[in-house]
Amino acid sequence: MYLYHFGLKELPFTLTPNTSFYLGLAPHYEAFEVLMTALQSGEGFLKVVGEVGTGKTLLCRKLLNEIPAHFVTAYIPNPYLQPDELRRAVACELGVKQAQRMSAQLLTQRIQHKLLELHQAGHSVVLILDEAQALPAESLEALRLFTNLETETRKLLQVVLFAQPELDQRLSEEQFRQLKQRITFSYRLRAMNAEEVGHYIEHRLQVAGYKGAKLFDAKLCQQIARISKGIPRVVNILCHKMMMLSYGQGTYEITNKHLNLAVEDTEATSNHYSFLQQKWLLVSILGLTMIGALLLGKML
Repeated sequence: MYLYHFGLKELPFTLTPNTSFYLGLAPHYEAFEVLMTALQSGEGFLKVVGEVGTGKTLLCRKLLNEIPAHFVTAYIPNPYLQPDELRRAVACELGVKQAQRMSAQLLTQRIQHKLLELHQAGHSVVLILDEAQALPAESLEALRLFTNLETETRKLLQVVLFAQPELDQRLSEEQFRQLKQRITFSYRLRAMNAEEVGHYIEHRLQVAGYKGAKLFDAKLCQQIARISKGIPRVVNILCHKMMMLSYGQGTYEITNKHLNLAVEDTEATSNHYSFLQQKWLLVSILGLTMIGALLLGKML
């Protein structure tokens, strides 16, 4: 790979959510602050929604890593679970023994007992679900019933949902109106703007150990931002391929040619590449037509 070529200690643009590469740009910083404030106030349901690739899982991992010590977390990375499976997954995360063998009624009692036990010990319990748009309808209702567990002053369980925008569409349905009313804090992650894309690329290179001359100039970063629409995952894919191309050619300069080749080779941007091809083809045709008209005029 290109690690030695560019003097790197690790790959800067991998797709694995690695919190060591976290950059507190405005959208992620604001979302994290909303989450921490809401959790400290003891709110029941919290929701962070963002398009595919905007960094929800990275934000989720950061929350798990940095949540204050008095919080006990139950993390469900794949919530495509039926109600009984969801209850058992939560029970296992909370350390309920023999959760897989109990009846549903006994399991619910044991979960409530465990939550009370943790509350009396001074802990707050947070259930965190990634990809929450995948929850079946029955499981969304089971999730709502979880938050009925409370003392006179505080919820025994707080729930944080990380999801794609499809979750908002589902919650707008009549059958989920009770759950929607219980979501007290919500944040929508936006894509990065051109300036943020530039900071993002430079930050990841620095974390990966790069110390050489600037690889991605401002104009190139603007083009990457436009083509990727500011989606971090797409930025990573493009930058990784551009560095591979530069390495393959034995150069230390990243150029527009590398970007065009990376765009052509990337599914998420292939439509943009087709548009560029059509645009330049049209410009070429118009240019040739104008030249032909001028020559014809001189001949006449």
